[in-house]
Amino acid sequence: MALSCCLFSSQIDRHRPRLQSIASCNKRTSSICLTLGVASKNGSGRLFGGAVAGKEEKQLIGWNFVGGSRTITIPNLGRDSCSRKGSAVYASWVPSAHQIASSAFTWGTVAVLPFYTFMLVAPQAEFTKKIAASSVPYVVLGVLYAYLLCLSWTPETIHLMFASKYWLPELPGIAKMFSSEMTLASAWIHLLAIDLFAARQIYFDGLQNDVETRHSVSLCLLSCPIGILAHVITKAVTTSR
Repeated sequence: MALSCCLFSSQIDRHRPRLQSIASCNKRTSSICLTLGVASKNGSGRLFGGAVAGKEEKQLIGWNFVGGSRTITIPNLGRDSCSRKGSAVYASWVPSAHQIASSAFTWGTVAVLPFYTFMLVAPQAEFTKKIAASSVPYVVLGVLYAYLLCLSWTPETIHLMFASKYWLPELPGIAKMFSSEMTLASAWIHLLAIDLFAARQIYFDGLQNDVETRHSVSLCLLSCPIGILAHVITKAVTTSR
């Protein structure tokens, strides 16, 4: 018995360097497994038999005979963060419906003011007659109105405009339709075009019949029907003298 124990102990001592070398190799292999990872195109892959998966994180799994298996979780911030940043930049360049409606309302109002100004300040000037006879503002306002109308159009627009059984407009339907900012902006552009056209007609009629029109033109900017009424009264009073 003592002899066999001595022989077994001598065999272990003889093979001890080899066992230490194997253990050292396994430790290095485990270290490499823990530091290297392979990811596939869809965000998952394999690493020495261990799965690397997940859209939000990656798992690096290493395994050996000595230390067992180990897992390290690493957040996946590359592709997802870049796509989120790209979508945020794209969204910032696309105007919202509120921005489109607000810009159309403001620039449409500013565009018609020079025509009213010249008809009020210098009604007899040749330059005023030329710009008042121009069709450019009506073309621009017409295109802008058509654009806003397309943006504000919905499948139920026709039903809201002709809600009664006789295909006539009703106040509740019109009120619901104009609850949209885009619809309000298109209606404002519509009013600007009609008011400017009426003011131009009053202006030229005053020049032809030698009738004062500045007060009527001003009223057309604020309330077109009252401006037309004022011109009719002024013309009737002037020609009756």
